[in-house]
Amino acid sequence: MTSLPFEILLEDSAVLVVNKPAGILTQAPLGIDSLEWQIKRYLQSTEKSEVPYLGVPHRLDRPVSGCICFAKNQKAARKISQQFEARLVQKTYWALVSGIVHPTRSTWVDHLKKLDGEPRTIVVDERDPEGKNAILHYELLETREGRSLLAITLETGRTHQIRVQCGSRGFPLLGDRLYGSAEPFGPLAADERDQLIALHARTLAFRHPVTKEDLIFTAQVPAIWSPFGLETIATSRPDSGAVAS
Repeated sequence: MTSLPFEILLEDSAVLVVNKPAGILTQAPLGIDSLEWQIKRYLQSTEKSEVPYLGVPHRLDRPVSGCICFAKNQKAARKISQQFEARLVQKTYWALVSGIVHPTRSTWVDHLKKLDGEPRTIVVDERDPEGKNAILHYELLETREGRSLLAITLETGRTHQIRVQCGSRGFPLLGDRLYGSAEPFGPLAADERDQLIALHARTLAFRHPVTKEDLIFTAQVPAIWSPFGLETIATSRPDSGAVAS
């Protein structure tokens, strides 16, 4: 079999966990390439099924890489989705941002509003009726050459939450021109929505829907991160995570 465009972290009869490449949509309409269609084509070739079932309990934005799980039957999809709804799934993101973040760990609380008709979220006053509470916990893992590597966990899941909460404080993710970054990250894209950004879903932990085993997965950062000298921390602290203050 030819090499796959994604790395498989776990595959069994109920669950498929992969390391999503940056730059591809998790889901898309028919005719537009996506991770979902890539996996379905893979399952067609391995399971000899013309229309394989694939449940998508959660998503990662196009420019984001890292751990993402799929369900291979409806029962597994329902049980994993219930874990997400009950906030039992644990996720840690790595974000490489411009600037030196202080203190070394803290919690950021904002009110965010998704702009109608625009692919952008803004911080608003807490009195804005359209604003939604957004809570983020971070831990500073390393600083180097005027940049900070953060491990981030979310209490809420707002659109572009990490990107806007970092950018609004003057710490935009590298490559994230939409939220104020002037530093390049990967090839320059004509459309800001296609630009790769330094955000990676580093770990994912949930309970297996069939065996009930507690699982945790760690996704290696893509090669695009290598020029920023993160190899040491990536190997010495593979499961670093933010802790609520």
